[in-house]
Amino acid sequence: MLTQEQLVDIHVLHRQGLSNREIARRLGISRNTVKNYLARPTVTPSYSAREARPTKLGPYEAYLRERIKAAEPDWIPATVLFREIEAQGYNGGMTQLRQYLSPFKKPEANDPVVRFETQPGEQLQVDFTNINRNRRRMKGFVATLSFSRATFVHFSERERQEDWLYGLEEAFAFFGGVTQHVLFDNAKTIMIERDAYGPGRHRWNQALLEFAKYYGFQPRACRPYRARTKGKVERFNSYLKSSFITPLAASLKQHGLRFDVSVANAHIGPWLEHVAHQRIHGTTGQKPQILLEQERFHLQPLPTKEHGRIATSSASRPTPIESLQHPLSVYDSLLEGRL
Repeated sequence: MLTQEQLVDIHVLHRQGLSNREIARRLGISRNTVKNYLARPTVTPSYSAREARPTKLGPYEAYLRERIKAAEPDWIPATVLFREIEAQGYNGGMTQLRQYLSPFKKPEANDPVVRFETQPGEQLQVDFTNINRNRRRMKGFVATLSFSRATFVHFSERERQEDWLYGLEEAFAFFGGVTQHVLFDNAKTIMIERDAYGPGRHRWNQALLEFAKYYGFQPRACRPYRARTKGKVERFNSYLKSSFITPLAASLKQHGLRFDVSVANAHIGPWLEHVAHQRIHGTTGQKPQILLEQERFHLQPLPTKEHGRIATSSASRPTPIESLQHPLSVYDSLLEGRL
């Protein structure tokens, strides 16, 4: 049965200019299926109840978890665990065991980093980073274009579904277009079940699927415990905290002003434009702004209004400047030359 995720992929790939034959080949379905769903865009497949299927490894999963916990912070190789459960009667294969163990295994400290570079307009990496300042907590939505390393940031109090969607909406508007793929982490607010239909085929939140269909991108997820697959946005998070959050919070504290979401959002735009995008990037050797100007030619256009705009919650909108403790000019005069 066709899943809702596959239906979104059909419409997204069609908007990207692929033929019905190529869409069918990529998704492993028939051309008639592609044709039928493109002809009836309002038709949505429904999920049927799925019963958990027993596996040969099932009776030994509790034992494996106990062994993993007992070995922390070290790791028992899969070959050793295979021999142990085989002696207890396991008659399955090594591949099934490795797939089960994979989410539990953390990357080794000396594991060499392999960089995966993408083409212009191909991928956007998104993440929420936690920010704690003087017992105040906030969230930072960070979206980084994998090719140019240009980044959009928006701060909020929470990390809800509407905060994810609003961040994406504003990021696409900021960059002036949409990438082919968006790479997420494994946040429960946007992903219902990982590998629900097989390795790499996840069950996504319905609102995200509708949003992806509207904007024309395919959602992707990084592997558990493998944050380096989303390393471009992860590295920017560290840079954001050291080069923007810490200096801004320290300057405000010196003048008896409070650091909060409103102040952070009021200052992040100029900092991105004049500081972050003007630095020479350590990997590309170029300014993100220069590469962004090139990448914009490869982004998909923003959807037109006749496609049916998806409204995001007004609760996650930036706080108006009027709600700040003091006029914005006060903050600007105090922080001039500090950032």
